[in-house]
Parts: sequence; structure tokens; C-alpha cells
Amino acid sequence: MLLTLTTTRAPATDLGFLLHKHPDRAQTFTTSSGPAHVFYPRADERACTVALLLEVDPVGLVRGHGSTLTQYVNDRPYTSGSLMAVALGSVFRTAMNGRCEARPELAAEPLPLRVELPAVPHRLVERLFTPLGWWVDAEVLPLGGDLGDSRYARVVLTGELLLSQALRHLYVLLPVLDGDKHYHVDQDEAAKLLRAGEGWLPEHPDRELITRRYLLNRRTLVQEVLSSLSSLAEAEEVEPEELDNALAPPRISLAGLRRETVISVLREAGARSVVDLGCGSGALLRPLIAEPQFTRVLGVDVSAHALRVAARKLRLDGMGERQRARVELRQGALTYVDRGLTGFDAAVLMEVVEHVDPERLPALEHAVFACARPGLVLVTTPNVESNPLFETLPAGSLRHADHRFEWTRAQFREWAEGVAARTGYTTRYLPIGDEDPERGAPTQAAVFTLERTED
Repeated sequence: MLLTLTTTRAPATDLGFLLHKHPDRAQTFTTSSGPAHVFYPRADERACTVALLLEVDPVGLVRGHGSTLTQYVNDRPYTSGSLMAVALGSVFRTAMNGRCEARPELAAEPLPLRVELPAVPHRLVERLFTPLGWWVDAEVLPLGGDLGDSRYARVVLTGELLLSQALRHLYVLLPVLDGDKHYHVDQDEAAKLLRAGEGWLPEHPDRELITRRYLLNRRTLVQEVLSSLSSLAEAEEVEPEELDNALAPPRISLAGLRRETVISVLREAGARSVVDLGCGSGALLRPLIAEPQFTRVLGVDVSAHALRVAARKLRLDGMGERQRARVELRQGALTYVDRGLTGFDAAVLMEVVEHVDPERLPALEHAVFACARPGLVLVTTPNVESNPLFETLPAGSLRHADHRFEWTRAQFREWAEGVAARTGYTTRYLPIGDEDPERGAPTQAAVFTLERTED
């Protein structure tokens, strides 16, 4: 049973860092499915391919499950399904969780990926993988003679995704395609499905089908997981304004004030082209598009799921041709240099920097201020000094579970002034929300204006 995964993003050998498997070494791992061999058929600057070869003992597999003699002849050693998923989860566990201590920026960067599977039940392949951003090429395998086609196909998946996303898609959907898991399905399997499906399964149009087949139609487990997925999907639809209002006093709409401030600054600066970095589900994109002044609007986010939600909320498919030409959505990591972000009048990082690990802030600075170099950069972030004024926020808590930090006003200014000095910008600061005499406003903003011109 074989699976290969290839990237062509140079230097392609960076794939070894992400997988924690060195391209110059062949390694063998013991898994519950059998010995799993990891090796690289190709590893150079232009392309790198990792292969996972799983050896399945059909006799041992059947004996372990107390099956009858007729089951010794089966397709388990050849068909990618639950056995391959178990091997993936065992051998590439760290990569599947999105961790890469040696090169953390790589784990947050979408890569061009190509996955090849020599034999997979093909009936649902396109239906399940296409909504996740994959292009599917399935070559149905013949049975030979006059027997016609088999239920299997050689499948090639291509797309630009985070490696962790790609591995989680395979981990869940390979058993779903097969529909014949080789091990007991219980509460632990339901928990695994929710973990591996985080960020994509709640919004998948066939989440119910996936859940039923993954859990082998165990009714109670299926109902529990579908209820959890529905709750997650509803939570992801909640507007930032609603979350802010749940924290702040009812009279203050922080999200609305932030958007009004951003639009006002951009309008006064005369910006025509604007990129919303970390756009999420499009809360700022909507008022940007509503302003005729902004003739080009680009939303960038690392999450393909968030971009799909944004496209749906903005009703891009129903826009007129002229309006649609003004708007673009793009997947990308803000800590990675993207030449497609150059040439904009203004860039906005609204409630974004606090989601970046502190050690990665220099990479964000380089990508945005040193390389993209818009004429104006507007950054908003929470003022941690005002957190005690939020009645429903527990003492010592940050405002969001994903915040890596929250700055005081002095810390924010120290960071902003350092960035400005290093990259040729000047700064001014704006409070957003009601200002407390001692603690300041709940949101703080810095407006960076490019001073030096390029030679």
C-alpha cells in the first residue's frame, strides 16, 4: 500500500523539516497496521517527494480479528483506507498537528501539493475532496478481460494547502472512501474525528455523510459528533461585533468602531487599493467593497475555510461583473513574503498581530513593511490594560483563546516605533472605544505612513 506526497515550492527539500523525516534517510516505523517505510524517491531544490509504503500482513490482520478463512483473500494490503490512515497518523503525527519547531513559518505556509494513491475506492473521491480545495484526477482501474472496471481508481490530488490540512483530510477521508474500518469504533474515534476535522469538517457540504461513514453508522456517536459540528459551524458564523459586545459594556460595539476607524483613516489617506491582511470571514471586506473609493480590495488569510466563508458572506458568485472585478480573496501566511501583495496603497492588520507568536513578529514585519511596503499600514490590537473593565472577562484572561499575547499601550508603541524606524515609516496612534482616564481605550491603533521612497 503506497502513498506519495510531492511539493514543488522551492527549496522543495523543506518538506523534510515539516515531516520531521530527513530526505537522505530511509526509515521504518512499527505501526498497528504493519511496518511503515518512509523514503524520498526525489529530493532536490525543485521538487521533493515523500513516499509512505505500508506492508500489511493479511493473514495476521484476519487472525487478529477472528475472521473466517474466506477473508484471507482481501484487498486490505493494496487499498488505501483506514490502515493507511492509521499509519499516516502514527508516522506524521507532529506534521498533522501543524508543528515544526525548526522552521515554524513553514507550517503556516500553504504549499503546492500533489498526493498520489495507486488504489482507492473512487465513488466518492471527487465529491469529498473537491470542496476542500483539491483538484481530483481519478483513473478507474480495470478488472481485466471482459470483467469491466473495478471499484478502485488511481487517484491524484493537487492543491495549495497547509501540509497539516492535507494530512488531516487524508486521515479522515481515506477510511470514509473505503467504508470498512479495520478496528473498533468507539467514543475515542468520535473524538479523533472532531480533532482531525477541526477547521474544515464543520463547513463541509457532506459532513453528515463523512461522519456516518467514518463512524460506521454508530447512531449515538454520529448524533453526538454532528451536534458538535453544528455548534462549531454556528460559532464560526458569529460576527466579531457580537463577540466584542459579549465582553464589553452593551453600549460599546468595538468591532463596529474598529471598522469605522479603519475606513475613515483609509478614506482620509486617499487610498484606492487596500489589502486586508488576516481578513478572516470578511467582516472588514464588506464595508471596504461598499466604498466606491476603493477600486481594488484584496482579502488574505491563511485559512482556506475562512476564505470560503468570506466568499459566501460577500456573495461573490452573485456580484455584477464590474463589482466582482474589484474584489479578490487569496490564501497566504502573513509571515511569508508574497510578491503579489506589493503595489497596494494601504494594508490593514485589524486584530491580527496578537494571533502571531512573538518570535514570528519579525517575519511579519519583513513580509509586510519591508517587502510589500504599502504607502500606509493600519494595525489595531487589544489594549490589555483595559481588560479589567470588561465585566464578563475573567481576571487575568486574554480576550480570545487564540491570542498569543496582548500589549499594554507602552509595549505597542515600543513595537510600532521599532518597526517604523527599521523600515522607513512614521507612526501616529489612535484610541478606539471609550477611553478610561487611567487604562486607556479598549482597542489601540497605529497608523504607519511610508516616508522614504525607493531608489
